[in-house]
Formats: sequence, structure tokens, C-alpha cells
Amino acid sequence: MRRATRLFAAGDAIRALRVLMRAADRGSAEANLRIARAYLDGRGVPANATEGMRWLERAARLDHVPAQALLAALLLRGLGAAPRERTTAEIFRDSARPDPVAGPEPSFEHAVAWARKAASAGSPDAQAVLAYILTSGPEEYRDLEQAHDLYRKAADAGSAQGALGHAIALAGRKPDLDGQRDIARWLEVAAKAGLPTAYYLLGEAHERGIAGVQDLLAAVENYRLAAEQGHRSAQAKYGLALLLGRGTDKETVSGESWLRRAALAGDAEAAALVGDLYARGGELPPNYLEAALWYRRAAEAGHRVAARALGLLYLTGAGVARDADEAAIWFRVAAERGDTVAQADLGNLALRGVGTTEDVARTPEWFRTAAEQGDTTAAFNLAVCLLEGVGTERDPTQAARWLRGAAESLPNAQFWYGRLMVEGNGVEQDATQGRAWIEKAAATGLVQAQVQIGTMLVNGEGGPKDHVAAQVWFARAASNGHPGAMFALGALAGGGHDVPEDRELAQKWYRAAAEKGHAHARLMLGRYLARGLAGQTDYATARHWLQLASDQGLSEADPDLASLPQAGPLEAAG
Repeated sequence: MRRATRLFAAGDAIRALRVLMRAADRGSAEANLRIARAYLDGRGVPANATEGMRWLERAARLDHVPAQALLAALLLRGLGAAPRERTTAEIFRDSARPDPVAGPEPSFEHAVAWARKAASAGSPDAQAVLAYILTSGPEEYRDLEQAHDLYRKAADAGSAQGALGHAIALAGRKPDLDGQRDIARWLEVAAKAGLPTAYYLLGEAHERGIAGVQDLLAAVENYRLAAEQGHRSAQAKYGLALLLGRGTDKETVSGESWLRRAALAGDAEAAALVGDLYARGGELPPNYLEAALWYRRAAEAGHRVAARALGLLYLTGAGVARDADEAAIWFRVAAERGDTVAQADLGNLALRGVGTTEDVARTPEWFRTAAEQGDTTAAFNLAVCLLEGVGTERDPTQAARWLRGAAESLPNAQFWYGRLMVEGNGVEQDATQGRAWIEKAAATGLVQAQVQIGTMLVNGEGGPKDHVAAQVWFARAASNGHPGAMFALGALAGGGHDVPEDRELAQKWYRAAAEKGHAHARLMLGRYLARGLAGQTDYATARHWLQLASDQGLSEADPDLASLPQAGPLEAAG
């Protein structure tokens, strides 16, 4: 063994291994362990996890306690090889970390047997490994009280892994201020041994305030130390701190780089943050293609907000091809993970006929979930589903209840609720109150409500007639391009109403509405031009508009067409 040690020190690993193998054949447990480490670390031989585990088990069966402890730790990693040049402490560290890297399935049955054997022999590291199994292993191995006791013993014996586990165990007991200080003390012990998880948890403790005292500088420093050792969550925290300039100088580019590292290692939140960086722009220029890539990575890792953000990119065509069906897919992913905004978004797409039949069937469910959490837009959309029978039975009474709540802040809901009151549909009929709700919606600029309140003022529905006020409302709607409002302005100005007659103005409004495809406006414009009601006769143009009205199904235009003089040569040519 001394000779092998000298050969290793001289850099002659091959001859050293030959010597170790002779010692191993003569029953040296230590030699078996050193050969195992050589295969696991790739020292003097190609790295070979299977061969390393075989030699390690030989050492363990010779009652070599450190070998038993190491074997238990490796079995928790699914019989995988330790990374090249990895220390025993690092292997134990990774076995005890709260977010172990995904890999082969651990062999708990064999791991717990070797860990118990080494722990009973007094190995602090084995006690820490056994405590981890009793805490985080399969249910049949769980024993929290024994695990806490083992962590404490391992910590008291100087095991860094034990100190880390003991701190985590104490944190789960909702400690008082003295308990929080005790947790910090044990985390510092583990951190001094270089365990990145200890650095990370110590950073969290400082960020949240150990015993009520927050120290962002210390938090960021601990995140940095853990991040530099590859701790994924710490990389995300450190990147975010640099990005925001929280506890450190603001460094956007460096922050983005650390977030990328965490994201590439599988941190969904970090990937979503990188997506946000490129989607929102700022110090880094906006890049929606890059944002879509990172949102997809986060969404595929289970991040529901990123899934919704990716859906929005597909819905708007930012950085990706516009595709409502693809948007629905990602909204569905987010919705099924509980994102109420995505549920409402998916419901809105279903109302537009996008998505699957199952989406339509679940639309009321999505809207109801969001509505019950105070989303007034979802409450309005749920009411629409109940009124129209989308994915559910028609229920005007329930619809009216949801509209009433949403009407406090949502103009669309004010308009629909007002209409239900005027009609007495799902609620007691009250045209006066209904008119008040519709007027409230109209005052916010809702064009449909402006046209409706104008019509009610003309007819005296829900209150006195007021054609002057109606003209004002119709003019507001017409300025927003509503052809029905333009037609109504033409009808008011044409005479027979409580506003000054102005047939030139009437013809102007009829023309505006006719050019937007309003069938009755085309009929009236044709009549005005055929009869010269605004002072000018134009049979050719009259025939054009009357024919368009007839083509739209207005049979009233046919007698007017028949009564027009036969087209002359010039008109026919025209």
C-alpha cells in the first residue's frame, strides 16, 4: 500500500494500480477502495462505473466502513459513476441535496442496507446518507424522527452533509428566532466545507431574514458561491439578483448569462425569465424569436406562465408564425396546470371557434374558475356561455347574476346586463334600470351601447323620447365607423323627428352607411337619388344602389328599380 501511494505521487498510476491489485487480492479492503476510486475517477484507467462499483462492493464486504458509506451514496445515484475527479465529499453532498439531478433510478433497498451497516459502525457520512433515505426515500423507509436524530449525530461528529441535513430538518419544524439562528449556524458549517446546497440555502436564509434580519449582500454572495459550483437554483437566483441590481451592482448581460446557465440545466423559472427579457426588451433589445425558444423550454419543463406567454406569441405572431390553433395548445397546457388567465384565454379562443370540441365543452369551466377568483372578464364570458349555450345549457338567470357582478367595472357587462333587464330575460324586467345600465356603458365609448341607447331614446323605451340626445349618441357611434348609427342619423335628419330636417345631411349619412354595406341605407340612398329628395336626381347611381340593396335580399328595392326610367344610351354605356 505504501509503494502504491509513492507510485501515485510520482504520477505512475498504471504501476500503482498493479500494486494495489496485488494488495486487494491479499484481502486489503483499502486497496479495493482505492482501485474502485481509480475506476470511478478515471485515474490510470478509463472511467468505468460498473467496474468501479464492483471493486467498491468488494471493499464494503471486507467491512471497510468508508467504502460502505460511499457505496450507499452511489447506489442512491442509481449505480452511476461519480464524475471524473469528484471527491467523496462531493458524492455525499449530491446524495443529500434537496433537488438531486435527475438520473438513473436509485437502488434504495441496497443503499439503505449499506448505509445502516456503516452508520451503526459510527460513520457520520453514512449516518447523513441514511437520514436522507429516511427523509426522502420511498414511504416504507420513512422515519422522520430517526432521520433527525441521525442528522444531528452526523453534524455533531463533524459531517458537513450531516450539518446540511440537520439544518434542513430544523427548518421543517417552524423554528423560533433562536431556532433560526441555529439553522444558520449549521448551514455555515456545511458551507465552510464547500457544499453548494449549503451556500444556496444560506443565501435564501439571508434573503428572507435570519432571525428577522435581512442581508441581501450576504445572500447574493452565497448564491454566487453556489452558482459557481453549478448549483442550478443558485444560478437562477444569482442571475436574477444581477438582473435587478438587488444586493449587488446591476449587470444585465451577466445576469442573463447566469439565468441561461440555470435554464440550460433545467430550471424552468430561469428559462421563463430569459424569455421575459427578450419579450419585453429594455437594456437587451427585444427578440421575440429568442423569447419563444426560452418560453418553450420553460413550458416543456412545467412552467405554466411561460406556456401562456408562448401561446400569446403564437396568437399575435410575434417571433413565430401566427397560429391560433398552436396558441390554443399552449393555453391548454397552462390552463390544465391551473393558470386562470390561460383558462380564460382558452375559453375566448373556443368562443371564436378555435381549439377542440373538448375545449368548447370545458369553456364554461375555465371561465367559472377565473370568475370565482374575481376575474370580471371571465365572469362576463361565462355569462355569454350561459346565454348562448356554449358548452353548457342555456341559463339566463345564472348569466344575469354573473353579469351583475361584472357590470360594476366592465362596460360590456353593463351593456349585456342592461339588455337583459330591458327584455326581462333571466331577471325581472325593468326597462328604466336597463336603459340606465346601457347608457352607463355608452358613456365609456362602447359603440354597441351608444347605438342601443340612441334607439331607446328615439322610441322612448325605458324613459322619455329625446331625439336630440339620440342624435348625439348616434353621432358618437358613427364617428367610430358604425354603419347602423350612420343610417339612424340619416333617418333622423330625413324628417318626421324632433330634430331639424336636413335632407342633404340625411343623404350624406345614407351614403356613408351604404358604402359600408348597410342594405337599408343603400335602399334609402337609391330612393333619394331617384326622387331628387336632396335636390339632385341621378338615375344611374340610384339604380346602382337599389340593385345592391335588392341583391342583399331587400325586396322593397324591386318596385323602386322597376319605376326608374329606362336607361338611356349614355347611362347604359356607363
